[in-house]
Amino acid sequence: MGTHRRPRQRATGGGRARTAVTITLAGAATATGLGGTVHADPQPTAAQVKATVDKLYQEAEVATEKYNGAKEKADAAERRLEDLRDEAARKEDRLNSTREALGSVAAAQYRSGGLDPAVQLVLSSDPDRYLDGAAFAERAGTRQKAAVGRVRKELRDVEQLRGAARVEVASLKSRRAELQRHRETVTGKLEAARRQLSRLTAEERARVGDGTGARASRAAGPREGLPASSAQAPHSRAAAAVAYAHQKLGSPYVWGATGPNAFDCSGLTQAAYRAAGVSLPRTTYAQIDAGRRVGRSELLPGDLVFFYSGISHVGIYIGDGKMIHAPNPSAPVRVAPVDEMPFAGAARVV
Repeated sequence: MGTHRRPRQRATGGGRARTAVTITLAGAATATGLGGTVHADPQPTAAQVKATVDKLYQEAEVATEKYNGAKEKADAAERRLEDLRDEAARKEDRLNSTREALGSVAAAQYRSGGLDPAVQLVLSSDPDRYLDGAAFAERAGTRQKAAVGRVRKELRDVEQLRGAARVEVASLKSRRAELQRHRETVTGKLEAARRQLSRLTAEERARVGDGTGARASRAAGPREGLPASSAQAPHSRAAAAVAYAHQKLGSPYVWGATGPNAFDCSGLTQAAYRAAGVSLPRTTYAQIDAGRRVGRSELLPGDLVFFYSGISHVGIYIGDGKMIHAPNPSAPVRVAPVDEMPFAGAARVV
């Protein structure tokens, strides 16, 4: 009987142990669940989401301007590469023509047998005529030497062009990799902002300015008159730039866009002045050096106004302390107070 009791006692004890463990685990799980509920991070308020989204948009705009600068350099590298290839092709055509001419001369010499001129004179049936021909051949030889010299120079030129093209190809490859990095940064920031906004209700999104109501409220913007202060523009081209920007009120913000139907911030200012006959650089940090710096108290309509310490945002001043700018993907091109963002400087380009 003893031998049969021991297993039963162990089994009973094991059952009690298992029950205790189960109770303990269940209690731990319950405690964890309760603790998780008690200590869970509170849902961010609409104001907190707005602050996060604004920061993401500002960071995206910094990356956008870097993208714009890299794209400008990549486009220039592509144009230089195309010019080098065109020039190399033209020189290769000339080189081939010269080579063909030299080839014809070499073939003629081979067919003549290359006899010593004294022997040809002795054997000639008309020595006087031969001597005239020999003088011509000597002049032809001089021209031939000049042609060989041209071939050598053109060969060197072609090789130099090919070497420059190889350098440009490497530069272009680097620029494209840089473009891709900035593109990924921009899209990552914008996607993070979209996820933040998706946590809000439609009413809250409208309240923090995600753009759902902004486009509709400014749809009539282009039909409204320009501010009276626009007449104070220091130049007719500045007034024309302001007028162009006013016509684009309500246009969507699209990073990297320069119009005519969508813009980023520096794309809008570039397009406005392009319409006025003035060429501006592509990026904010280049545009601020495109004209004469002016102080905030000196602002006149048409001046470019810049924001943030990294000069990552720009608008066109229209007077009365206001500007037209392309804010970010949350809002279209619109009128806003200049003091809406940290002021960094201004430039008068005409």
